[in-house]
Amino acid sequence: MSIDQVGAKLSATVRASAKASHVRYLILFMLFVVTTVNYADRATLSIAGTSMKAELGLDPVMMGYIFSAFSWAYVLAQLPGGWLLDRFGSKKIYALSIFLWSFFTLLQGGVTWFGTAAAVVLLFLLRFMVGLAEAPSFPANGRIVASWFPTAERGTASAIFNSAQYFAAVLFTPLMGWITHVYGWHHVFTVMGAFGILLTFIWIKIIHSPKDHPMINKAELEHIEQGGGLVDMDQAKPKAAAGTGTDAGKAKWGYIKQLLSNRMLLGVYIGQYCINTITYFFLTWFPVYLVQERGMSILKAGFVASIPAVCGFVGGVVGGLISDRLIKRGNSVTMSRKIPIVGGMLLSTTMILCNYVDAQWLVVGIMAVAFFGKGVGALGWAVVADTAPKEIVGLSGGLFNTFGNIAGITTPIVIGYILKETGSFSGALVFVGANALVTVISYLVIVKEIKRVELKPL
Repeated sequence: MSIDQVGAKLSATVRASAKASHVRYLILFMLFVVTTVNYADRATLSIAGTSMKAELGLDPVMMGYIFSAFSWAYVLAQLPGGWLLDRFGSKKIYALSIFLWSFFTLLQGGVTWFGTAAAVVLLFLLRFMVGLAEAPSFPANGRIVASWFPTAERGTASAIFNSAQYFAAVLFTPLMGWITHVYGWHHVFTVMGAFGILLTFIWIKIIHSPKDHPMINKAELEHIEQGGGLVDMDQAKPKAAAGTGTDAGKAKWGYIKQLLSNRMLLGVYIGQYCINTITYFFLTWFPVYLVQERGMSILKAGFVASIPAVCGFVGGVVGGLISDRLIKRGNSVTMSRKIPIVGGMLLSTTMILCNYVDAQWLVVGIMAVAFFGKGVGALGWAVVADTAPKEIVGLSGGLFNTFGNIAGITTPIVIGYILKETGSFSGALVFVGANALVTVISYLVIVKEIKRVELKPL
């Protein structure tokens, strides 16, 4: 055997014995950071809302419609966004998404240059454009987790990126409250927009598919692939045979009917709508509730709102860890996902108790418990990664997110009407808490076995 052959064999042995890299955790960190900014940009209006309401002379119903502008576009663009992800891959579409939503957020800071009527219209339109731009974000998160993580790690991975919505409140809500208090509400949009544009270039540098990432080694790639990770998702797919027109590797709009006719998925969709009702209450009316109903200043509300957010963040991580631990102990995916979801949502219903207490600290404590439960139960994206047909993970995630984010349209408007008719948030808290209970019923009664859907040929 020659020296070169010995060297090659030794090199191969060293590579084979090398420990697996952990690039997937860097990918998860980037998902967490981007999702944090994503939710912070959604929440800008809730922090600026009280000052804006006074300056522009808006009533609660008008505020409700402006709050909902984001979600009208977000819902409409979910399926096109999912199709774009399946067609062009997560990296490119997500990078474009980050840049555009940040750019439109930045522009919102300039509405004060116009008269009141024009400012309201422009604000609605710019929030609408932010919704369009953010549409691919969560389906992309789902695709990337399905690609980079084996089944037994997806619950934790999905919970971590999903818990970024709470971390956004922890990190940015006090910051945005301080900016509003010191410099004025329009500067909130300027700062957040500029930060997101910078983040776009970091994303392009770090994100790749598993098989294309320059930092991953063979051991980690095998660990992901053998554990059920869809590492080939964004690889080039062969063209369909001539005349067949049935390339299973491309997103097909005809598959939507199959997804909608699946009982398990329908139950998951209903559950996600109800979970997002809680989310959008927190993102839109919660700071207003603290100021208007509980008499806090804008600055104090910004800091106080971060307390339930911390608990939601912790709950989100705990829910994912519990779910994955149950899987590793040999429990079924069905039981491992349902236990945290049902338990967490039951805990979320405690927010209704705020209607029966007066002390500010007690209100904050109850909300902290409720949002901890919401975090524990927010495993919908892990369920998507477990159930989505591998050919159309992006489209399936888009449909899931469409149902979920209809709550972004209905929640601000319904609460706006409740406030206008009653002058109190009591009915609003009952409305939000009831949605948590419906989630429990949906997962226990409608969703049976949680498993990956197999598509039928079109």
